[in-house]
Amino acid sequence: MSIEIAKKLADYIVKTKDPKMRWTWGQGIMGAALDDLDRYFGTEEYLPFLKAFCDHYVKNEPTVASADTAAPGFITYAVYRRTEDPAYKALTDKVLDYIKNEPRVYKDAVNHLGNHWVGKLYPDSIWVDSLMMFSVFPARYAAETGDKDLLEVAARQPALYASCMMDEDDHLWYHSYWVKRGSHYPKRKYYWARGNGWVVSALPKILDCIGDHPDRARILEVLKMTVDAVVKRQDKSGGFNTLLGRRTYLESSSAALIADGIFHSVRMGYLGEEYLPYAEKAYAFVLSCIKVKKNGKVLMTKISGPTIPVPVVPYIGYAWVPKASNLTYGIAAFLWAAIERDKLVKEGKL
Repeated sequence: MSIEIAKKLADYIVKTKDPKMRWTWGQGIMGAALDDLDRYFGTEEYLPFLKAFCDHYVKNEPTVASADTAAPGFITYAVYRRTEDPAYKALTDKVLDYIKNEPRVYKDAVNHLGNHWVGKLYPDSIWVDSLMMFSVFPARYAAETGDKDLLEVAARQPALYASCMMDEDDHLWYHSYWVKRGSHYPKRKYYWARGNGWVVSALPKILDCIGDHPDRARILEVLKMTVDAVVKRQDKSGGFNTLLGRRTYLESSSAALIADGIFHSVRMGYLGEEYLPYAEKAYAFVLSCIKVKKNGKVLMTKISGPTIPVPVVPYIGYAWVPKASNLTYGIAAFLWAAIERDKLVKEGKL
């Protein structure tokens, strides 16, 4: 029944949410998940919502100046793929131009906060979030169109990010890497759960697309090390504290991302089936956070709010972030997890 609950949530969102959403990361990956739901069921139920988003930005040209504002490329390409309307290709090309040509701040990595005014308020840095926001879309696009340059960009990101942000001993990921300082940030062993969830969810999506690229073996190694480390910090409830291994608070988006990544990785053979119990526990925790109300509302609760590696007292920047319901990126994570789990059920692995 869990895929039906995911569909109920998706249907409620497109019914109640204005498609003229902000052009940014959460909305971009939620659109990607809605498109994936359509692909999975062979429907076009969510196309009108996604098309309305694109139509708004055809009339109101968006700014693409950071990894976060590259993520809506998921939506524009999905709509172009289905309609072949050149207006949506132009929006997609704007994102692709950024991914290919934005100046790099460290090897092949871009400054996460980009080249607009927001990026000038924070040190040049690479963020773990960019594995999802900056790397998965070009991987998918390259796999479907044969763009070799974009494939290289996407395939090189995971190993580069791991070299900067994955702790050598704990195999967990820090939130960011400050380029001028030449070190990860936060400096203390604060491992943000959703950030590690981005890794676990993004890596199998990239692996699906890169074939026998030379970095494939390293990405598989990083995926296994990260998952092994993350599941050791799983709460008995199945959820994860927003700082892994520390008594902060349990939240649903990290659990959904980790469940998605493990389900996906087991299905594709990137991980063994012995990891499924961890994903099942995480998924059960997420389901406990889904509330279907008598008045028709469908809510995904306990989603930790947007989080940055604040330059001063970073612990507070994680532990005190409020939770909310139906935040876009939490919805995306749950829809992805539900799809991957349902595929395993149909294959007889669950």
